[in-house]
Amino acid sequence: MRVPPSEPERERAAELLQKACGDGILTLEQFSVRVGEVWAAETTEDLVRVTADLGRAPVVGSATTVDKVVTVFSENKRRGRWRLREPRLKLFTLFGSTELDLREVLTDQDVIEVAGTCTFGELKIIVPEGVEVDLTGTVVFSSRNMHLAAVPRLPGTPEIRVHVTTWFSNVEVVSRPYALPPA
Repeated sequence: MRVPPSEPERERAAELLQKACGDGILTLEQFSVRVGEVWAAETTEDLVRVTADLGRAPVVGSATTVDKVVTVFSENKRRGRWRLREPRLKLFTLFGSTELDLREVLTDQDVIEVAGTCTFGELKIIVPEGVEVDLTGTVVFSSRNMHLAAVPRLPGTPEIRVHVTTWFSNVEVVSRPYALPPA
């Protein structure tokens, strides 16, 4: 007889995944996918499978720590594996283009804040599907668009709050599925 996992068992598994994300073992995208599997697990064996490889050491040297992104008369793209130790990422874009891809960010935060200004520029933020995003801030002679996939929020994933003051700029937040690297 198959017995579904209890709520405390699911919560413990989700906490293990969150710690693994903060320790650099899982990216935010990997965490999002796995925490979805935790809440969809039909047996305790499913929970064990989702968390089985978390005992391995984090990948060393593959994640730089970022607390602010400044772009002036330039293009700045933050992609791939990077670490966010604090819950707030400061942003400043002036006559430039900034792209933040949060799908492989490493964090153990419940809320990630991206806050700052974008003047005469472009800001694009890419998030994993199933993550809640709140986009706020003053918009003056600018456009602000949010295109998130129509999928349910994955329990246990962090909320992403974007508060950007824009002047003569374009701000876009999109969700995209994680693309596996070629083998």
